[in-house]
Amino acid sequence: MFHQVWAALLYLYGLLFNSTYQCPEHGHLTALGVDETQSPEPHLGLWYFIAGAAPTKEELATFDSVDNIVFNMAAGPAPRQLQLRAAVRTKNGVCVPRKWMYRLTEGQGNTELRTEGRPDMKTDLFTSSCPGGIMLKETGQGYQRFLLYNRSPHPSERCVEEFQSLTSCLDFKVFLVTPRNQEACQLSSE
Repeated sequence: MFHQVWAALLYLYGLLFNSTYQCPEHGHLTALGVDETQSPEPHLGLWYFIAGAAPTKEELATFDSVDNIVFNMAAGPAPRQLQLRAAVRTKNGVCVPRKWMYRLTEGQGNTELRTEGRPDMKTDLFTSSCPGGIMLKETGQGYQRFLLYNRSPHPSERCVEEFQSLTSCLDFKVFLVTPRNQEACQLSSE
């Protein structure tokens, strides 16, 4: 009898908790739509990689050796292209330059980006409640991860906590914050 009452109470608590707590919503950024009248202008410029979240540790392993990353997003040489340059500072102090091109996919209001040379990889952009923040969801062959970027290399702790709470709610249980203990590397001008 006691076990039945206990089970019923746990069941009711579960129903109540699930009905009152829901994951926060996050909407697609509409400014990066492929409509020719819309511009990616608000998203151009410098961004700092702050944190990442994924379902497994392996999906974030790329960032294990990273101290900080600074990105510059610029309009590409053709319509619906974005050119990214990055300067990765590893924990041992080495600067590693990177660059790649995103293509905005066809479709009204679509914010999906495809990385040139990586047909399996897609990137979706999301708003962040953090001032000066943006979230990306990268999906590729065998991985998916959310990444938090900010205009400041040191956003408030609240921003990081909100990102972790949201991604955890979406079953991205592994979380990584870049240390950002060293000075950011200079971006190459190429």
